Amino acid sequence: MSSLPVKPRGLALLFAWSRVRFTLIVGAVFGFFLALPNESPMLIVIARTVIVGLAAMFAFGLFEQWPRRLPVWLARSVLQLLGIVAAIPVAAAMAYIVTTGGNPEFEKDRKRVIGYASLTFTGVLFAPWIAVGAMLKQRDAFAREQALGFELERSEFERQALDARLRLLQAQVEPHFLFNTLANVQALVDAGSPQASKVLASLIAYLRAAVPRMHETATTLGQETDLVRAYLELMEMRMPDRLQVGLHIDPAARKLQCPPMTLLTLVENAVRHGIDPSEVGGRIDVDVWIRDGRVLARVTDTGAGMKATSAGLGTGLSTLRERLQLAFGAEAQLRLSEIEPHGVCAELEFPARQVAA
Repeated sequence: MSSLPVKPRGLALLFAWSRVRFTLIVGAVFGFFLALPNESPMLIVIARTVIVGLAAMFAFGLFEQWPRRLPVWLARSVLQLLGIVAAIPVAAAMAYIVTTGGNPEFEKDRKRVIGYASLTFTGVLFAPWIAVGAMLKQRDAFAREQALGFELERSEFERQALDARLRLLQAQVEPHFLFNTLANVQALVDAGSPQASKVLASLIAYLRAAVPRMHETATTLGQETDLVRAYLELMEMRMPDRLQVGLHIDPAARKLQCPPMTLLTLVENAVRHGIDPSEVGGRIDVDVWIRDGRVLARVTDTGAGMKATSAGLGTGLSTLRERLQLAFGAEAQLRLSEIEPHGVCAELEFPARQVAA
């Protein structure tokens, strides 16, 4: 989960290097210009302006954090500006004390008084405006960070919502598939078929491998086609005289991403709505290949066709469309078409993506 940007506090904010560096530069610039008409050495004047600047910076940072709660009628920015204005005369006096060996002798040296007044006036005149500019820049930067944080949180919530929706659809597919498969086994048992026990054993082995994968949000085309092969082997055992199958997958496509139960839904749909209703059965072919950076999968059957089944093609395909939309967006396509003289062709197309590690 992403988090909103946290503004630094305490000494980390009070003595942030970016602030100290900016204060030193601005103080040196103002000191240079104040030293031009001044008889004192330039380095001394620059030192005084830097001391005043650091004091203003300290007042700015101090009242930015303290007190934590202010009266409703007092804005923190106003408190900061008042603090800067109050700190500058004191800091200017301290600067003269430090640079004169502890005794500026204002009462004896009129030029120092003028220099002190000039330094104080310059600080009071320019420091608040510099502080206002810093506040605006700071708020703008923090607003951008907040916007980015909110955008990251929104994206995370959207992703979680999509994952939840995908898992819900996946949960709808699982019982649909299991009940249909168990119904096929029941039909063998009811008919007294000697194949019933063998089919049931194969089904148990198949479900042990298939059920854990049903809960995954992504699998590979190789795993998906292995499940399809196992399912078709079960169906061949159930109706050996009525079903022929063909399965081919491009080896390069086996490691690519595929939503679980995608091909299996198409194959199961072909068995249930194509082969089962047909008196003579038919053939199911599954082909998977890559073209122009996209996966193309085709499931064709020569069964009863779409017009021959009054129940239509079932709800599995509508659920599959939504799962594909959640996984790939508009980049995935599912097309159905009839085959002459009878049968259905289901074509699936989506981006060729590697499964995330």
